[in-house]
Amino acid sequence: MEIGKIQEKAIYSSLLKKDREAFVRAYDLYVDKIYRYVYFKVGKKEEAQDLTSEVFLKAWNYIQDNQISNYKTLKALFYKIARNLVIDYYRKKSNKESISLENEIVAINIADENQNIFEKINISSEVEEVLKRMSELKDEYREALALRYIDELSITEISEILEKTKGNTRVLVFRALKTLKENLLEKNKGEK
Repeated sequence: MEIGKIQEKAIYSSLLKKDREAFVRAYDLYVDKIYRYVYFKVGKKEEAQDLTSEVFLKAWNYIQDNQISNYKTLKALFYKIARNLVIDYYRKKSNKESISLENEIVAINIADENQNIFEKINISSEVEEVLKRMSELKDEYREALALRYIDELSITEISEILEKTKGNTRVLVFRALKTLKENLLEKNKGEK
């Protein structure tokens, strides 16, 4: 479900007044996006579900404590809480596990129904290669690209989530994309 700026502002305004119905609407609008973001980070369904629930619980607590006005948008609030919970999740884990991106291909549906089967196979293998190369990037780059191109957040929202200036965020996304492109080109040169 696409969220319009006017709709988000109306919900945000209602949340400033601690409106429970507005919170339910915000939950309905953002739960899938936050879950996808968390799942992308932790790679496990159960943990992603638990952390997503915790995101909204913490958000409700922020609202009750009148701390919501510290954020410009609801999206930034939810993603910032999610990001911090994922960081805490990994801090609590004694043995670091690698994040699996294999299941992400299912969540990314880019194939057009009018394409023939060979085009679909080609697109699927290209998506697999991009995800593989993304997993090789440093965490900061991978996170910036995921927020920008998978979660489709604006530079302003990303800068608020990452606690960076807009200029630094633009540079970060640019460098991450450049590094990913270089890695893909390097792989293609190796095949020829």
